[in-house]
Amino acid sequence: MALTLYSHPLSSYCWKVLAALYENGTPFAYRSLEDPEAGKELAALWPLRRFPVLVDSGETVFETSVIIEHLDLFHPGPTRFIPADPRAALEVRRMDRVFDNYIQTPQGRIVFDALRPEAERDPRGVAEARQQLEAAYAWLDGVMAGREWAAGDAFTLADCSAAPALFYADWTHGIAETFPHLLAYRRRLLSRPSFARAVDEGRPYRHMFPLGAPDRD
Repeated sequence: MALTLYSHPLSSYCWKVLAALYENGTPFAYRSLEDPEAGKELAALWPLRRFPVLVDSGETVFETSVIIEHLDLFHPGPTRFIPADPRAALEVRRMDRVFDNYIQTPQGRIVFDALRPEAERDPRGVAEARQQLEAAYAWLDGVMAGREWAAGDAFTLADCSAAPALFYADWTHGIAETFPHLLAYRRRLLSRPSFARAVDEGRPYRHMFPLGAPDRD
């Protein structure tokens, strides 16, 4: 079955899905949204134009967690992203939601605010987002004190979610040295070949990061 991914090389949510595809060496066609024609195709497939979008033999699949579960069901590989055990699967899905809702969302709020004209910016909203990130960092540092990966000993959907979330969150609102377990986990994610490949593909586009990309990672 032919897979096509509509993706942008700097997008955190696109990296989430790319990490899953690269983890298992799953063949797919890459339609970069740097190409205007790919953007037109995306609009026809999903009128909300949110990305990434996966097309699997004519079926349009959107929402990153759903895309990765789709891959796990219909294009399985050595790494299984959702455990067979229901209780373990529940923990994977819980941690996936933590990274999307409590790291990606406030981090994105800060970045998108920087894209607004100065008169339309929301300092209170940015301050609230930074407070939420600090609270999430503290909670995650405690969780990761006893785990190698987000939901335990195996790399899963939750780690595909965590990798881009923590990558950009540390750029946007730095993870302090007082959270050593979380920083160590971020380093493990960056050294994972599947995620490192997505990061490397995005390097030529770092100048597009609204807050200015640091000279690291």
